[in-house]
Amino acid sequence: MVQIVGSIAAVSSSLLVGKAGPMVHTGSCIAALFGQGGSRRYGLTWKWLRFFKNDRDRRDLVTCGSAAGIAAAFRAPVGGVLFALEEMASWKGTFYKNFIACTISIFTSCLLFGLPWLVSCQSCPSDASEDCPTIGRSGNYKKFQCPPGHYNDLASLIFNTNDDAIRNLFSKNTDSEFQLSTMLIFFVTCFILSIFSYGIVAPAGLFVPVIVTGASYGRFIGMLIGSWGNLSHGLYAVLGAASFLGGSMRMTVSLCVIILELTNNLLLLPLIMVVLLVSKTVADAFNGNVYDLIMKVKGFPYLETHAEPYMRQLTVADVVSGPLQLCHGIEKVGNIVHILKTTMHHGFPVIDESPHSESPVLYGLILRAHLIALLKKKAFLCTPVQLGADAFRHFSSDDFAKKGLGNVDKIEDIELTDEEMEMFLDLHPFTNASPYTVVDTMSLAKALILFREVGLRHLLVIPKISSRAPVVGILTRHDFMPEHILGLHPSLVRSRWKRLRFQFPLLLKIF
Repeated sequence: MVQIVGSIAAVSSSLLVGKAGPMVHTGSCIAALFGQGGSRRYGLTWKWLRFFKNDRDRRDLVTCGSAAGIAAAFRAPVGGVLFALEEMASWKGTFYKNFIACTISIFTSCLLFGLPWLVSCQSCPSDASEDCPTIGRSGNYKKFQCPPGHYNDLASLIFNTNDDAIRNLFSKNTDSEFQLSTMLIFFVTCFILSIFSYGIVAPAGLFVPVIVTGASYGRFIGMLIGSWGNLSHGLYAVLGAASFLGGSMRMTVSLCVIILELTNNLLLLPLIMVVLLVSKTVADAFNGNVYDLIMKVKGFPYLETHAEPYMRQLTVADVVSGPLQLCHGIEKVGNIVHILKTTMHHGFPVIDESPHSESPVLYGLILRAHLIALLKKKAFLCTPVQLGADAFRHFSSDDFAKKGLGNVDKIEDIELTDEEMEMFLDLHPFTNASPYTVVDTMSLAKALILFREVGLRHLLVIPKISSRAPVVGILTRHDFMPEHILGLHPSLVRSRWKRLRFQFPLLLKIF
């Protein structure tokens, strides 16, 4: 509800923000609500939702929710699907943020109401499709202190909604309705305000501001070179918007479809494809896309679709970190409680030793949530014996289902007596006996591809020589992050090869 109300207020205000981001977030939140089985607090629970209470289905639902958000924002269902496939598969601090947001809002308002004074009024066109000038209502010919029969073209862009401004910039047969100075001022204003507005704590998207900025830039370029050609300025606006979208978001197929669905003109397909490819190629030579940069700033462990070349020089044993916390097939309750309280790991290898096995062998992987569920049910054993199929008599599928956000059980909430701490738990029936494993000599690049393509959270590393311990360690998402790898192997910082990037300090040294 906060996201919905906030996006309505933000989009309807004078902030240069879009609705795509909030719509994606809202769709993902609704999908996550279904993925956790509804909401018991508000009575929104259905029995059929229990089938989605697992990690994999929740991720799929959130991806579908993001696609639905894009489709609802632009009425582009195909573009929404492609977007999901391409981009998703202290008091003092609060005061500081509020102060910055208020300052930007005041600055934005002053700019919006003062900029139209910088351009001169224009005569109303004789073939105008609506009343000119328009006073006191929405329209394409704002009067703004102009004499009768004249309008202010910059006010017509600023004091309209973003959707109407895009429509005016994209429209054909409007080459004489905007001045060159108007396009330059509007482009610079949108570019600066987009940078500030996207960084504030408000439900704001990036699509619409980038489209407005790119369209004004494209139309400005069309006015500059208009004397050398007879193309419509609206076409330049469409191509400018496509270039800005491709350069900032680095998507190709989904953006192409979204722009085609916005313009409803298939004849623009070849030009849009060329512009998107060129803008993406040029932008890739400087940095990553805007989403990756934001996630990197926020510290999210996002894995790239490709493996860095220096990963081919390493094996998984070079990056796996310890110490490794192990659980035995039949483990004492006190040991499980100690492991859960002293670590924050979400998965633990389960091994079998004598007398249950002739030599130590890896049995499988058990999750932290499942261990807490076992402790919560207190289905303990007085002696270390295997239960077999009888272990499931005390449990149901809901006990091991994925908990909703904020409803996760914690080990600190479970109270156990000293007598119970000396009892045992048979972990065999509740352990994933077929986890994904790789040998310790496997290439790190191959392990990354396996980890990302399968959508794993844990990847067990086993030794190539059987005489060693049955498991070497566990690879998680953080172990594949460049910061972690280069921290363990600093020598790779200088020797690693990256994609082509322009390094301005190096250019300065050369010249």
